[in-house]
Amino acid sequence: MKRSIWNSLRCLLLASGLVLALSSQAADGALRSDITAALKEEGLAGAVWSEVLPTGRVNLGAAGVANAGSNSAMAPDAKVQVGSVAKVVLALGVLQLITENRLQLDTPVSEVLPELAINNRWQASDPVRIRHLLDHTAGLDNIRFWQAFSSKPTPDTPLAEALDGSRLLRVRTRPGSRYAYSNMGYGVLGMVIEKIAGQRYESYLDAHLLPLLGMRDSTFGFVTQTGPRPGGQLGVQVDPRLAMGHFEHGRTQPAVPLYLRPAGQFTTTAADMARLAQFLLGDGKAGDQVLVAPGLMAALATPEGTDAAQAGLLAGHGLALATRDRHNVSGACHPGTTVGFRAMLCIFPEQKSAYFIGFNADVEQADYERFNRLLLRELDLPLRAPAPRGTPAPTVENWQGVYVPASGGLAGMAWVDTVFGFLRLKWDGDNMYLIPFQGEPKELEPVDGMLFRASDRSAASHVLLQSEGRHVISDGLHTWERASMLRMLVLWASAALGVIGLLYVLLVGLWRAARRVLSRRDHLFAPLLAELALLLTLPLFYLQSWQSLGEVSPASVLLLLATIALPLAVAFGLARCWRERGATAQERVDWLALLAALQLLLVLAWWGLLPLRLWQL
Repeated sequence: MKRSIWNSLRCLLLASGLVLALSSQAADGALRSDITAALKEEGLAGAVWSEVLPTGRVNLGAAGVANAGSNSAMAPDAKVQVGSVAKVVLALGVLQLITENRLQLDTPVSEVLPELAINNRWQASDPVRIRHLLDHTAGLDNIRFWQAFSSKPTPDTPLAEALDGSRLLRVRTRPGSRYAYSNMGYGVLGMVIEKIAGQRYESYLDAHLLPLLGMRDSTFGFVTQTGPRPGGQLGVQVDPRLAMGHFEHGRTQPAVPLYLRPAGQFTTTAADMARLAQFLLGDGKAGDQVLVAPGLMAALATPEGTDAAQAGLLAGHGLALATRDRHNVSGACHPGTTVGFRAMLCIFPEQKSAYFIGFNADVEQADYERFNRLLLRELDLPLRAPAPRGTPAPTVENWQGVYVPASGGLAGMAWVDTVFGFLRLKWDGDNMYLIPFQGEPKELEPVDGMLFRASDRSAASHVLLQSEGRHVISDGLHTWERASMLRMLVLWASAALGVIGLLYVLLVGLWRAARRVLSRRDHLFAPLLAELALLLTLPLFYLQSWQSLGEVSPASVLLLLATIALPLAVAFGLARCWRERGATAQERVDWLALLAALQLLLVLAWWGLLPLRLWQL
C-alpha cells in the first residue's frame, strides 16, 4: 500500500514537474519570439539576456545575429561588451577594498592620489571623497569630446593620460550636493585601485573580484574580435565568442580601446551577469567570505547626502546603481553604452528578481525601453500602486519659470545645453507641469510638500528645493536651476538673430555670386568665403573615421582655422559697411545681417566654443 501511494505520488510529482517545465519553455519561447521581432523592427543586430527568478533559477536567452556580416546566430553563451554597466562591477571592487579596510568610503581622493590635480574650490570643507566618485556627486565633468572620440588610446595607455591637467578635473558643484554623471570620476577610481593594489586595475579585479563573484567568463581587460592590437602586460585578448558590434543599418564595428576604460570596458556573458545580479540581491557574501560589508550593500542604490535626498526624494543613485521607477515597478538599474553595444542591468530586491540584456548594436533611434518592458512582463513582478495625491507646499507657485541644466554631458557645450536644453515649470493650482523645449511635457502631481510624482511613475519623482540660494528642480539624476528670464531672452534672441545673419550671408552671398555681381569689395565677400570654408569641413569629417573626430586632423585643423577666420571676416565686412554706411538700402541690410552674425560669434567665443578645437573640447 505504501509503495503504491509512493508510486502514485512520484508520478504526480513527475507530471507536475513536466507541466512546469513545458510552461516555462513556452514562456521562454514566447519571450524569445517577442525579442526577435523587436530586434528586427528596431533595426538591431542581436541580443543576449538572463533572468533571475525568486526561486534562484536563471533563464538565459539569445536572439538575432552575432555578426551581420557573416549572419552568424547569436548564442546564449556569446560574449558582449556592456559599456557603463562595468561601473557596477568596478564599484564592487572598490567596496571590497573598503570592506578589507584598505580604503575608507570617506577617504579624500587627494590622500590616495596626491599627484592628481583636482581643482576644487570647496577643498577645505568638502574635499572629493571616494563615495563621491562612486555615486557621481564629485561635481566633475562627465567626459570630453577628445576622450570619447580618439583612435590614440591603446589597451595599455596609462589612465593618467586621460586626466592630465587641473582644467579637466575641475569641481563644478560642492562635492556630495548633486548627482552629475561622470565617466572621469570612474577613471579616477581606476587609478585609486591601481595605487592601492600596486598593479593595473584590470589585472587586480580579474584576479581578486571576478572569481569570487563566479564571473569566470568575464574580464576588465581589452577584448577584440578582429585580431591583436599593440598590447602590454595584459596583452590583447582575441575571443571568437565576442559578438561583433554594430551601428545603424547593420554596419559592423569591432571593439576599440578607450581612454576612460574603467568607466566602460568590460566583456561578459548573460550567465555571468546573472551571477552578478544574484550577488547584488544577496547579503554581500561570496560563499562564506564577506566580499562587501552589509552596510555598503544597503547603500548600493540608496542616494545619500545630496540636496535632493535631504529634501526627501528617494530617487537617485547609490554607490553602484540608480533607482528606477518604470511601468509601476521599482528597482535598481544601470544602463551601458559603448562602441557598437548597449546593455541594461536591473535588480528588484523586494522580489529577489533581476534581469540583464545586452545588445551588440548601438542604434540611436531604436526603442531600447521596449525590451525592458518585455523582460519585466516575463518576470511578472507585482505592480506598485501610485503614491496618493498629497498637499503641496503653499509656496510651490514661486518655483514657476524657466530652468536650465545644472550640468551637461560635455562641459564645453554649456551654451548648447542652456539655449536648447531648457525647460519650463508651470503651476496651474492643482498640478505642476514640466515642459521641456525638446521632448514631451510631464504632468507632476503633488505628493507631499515639495515632492511631486510624474504621471508615469509610482513614487515621488521630482522635488523642488533651494540650493545655494537658487530655485532648483531635481529628479535625483538631473538637476535644473531657474534662470533669469531676461538672460534667457537675450540668449535666445542672440541665437536667432545670429543664425539669421549667417544664413543671410550664405544665401545672399551665393545668389550674388551666381549673378556674378559679388566682387572682392562686396561686404559679404570675405564672410562668405569664411562660411564656405566652415562648410568644407563637413565632407572632410565624413571621409575620416568617427573614432578620430577628437584628434588633430585635416578636418579639425580646417575647422579651427575657419572658426578663427569667420568672426574676423564678419568684422571686416562690417567695418567696410560702416565706412560706406547709408549708401543704399541693400547695404544697410548687409550691415544689420553682419552685425547680427558677429554678436552671435562673440557670444560663442565668450562661452568657449570659438575658435573650435575638437582635440581640446
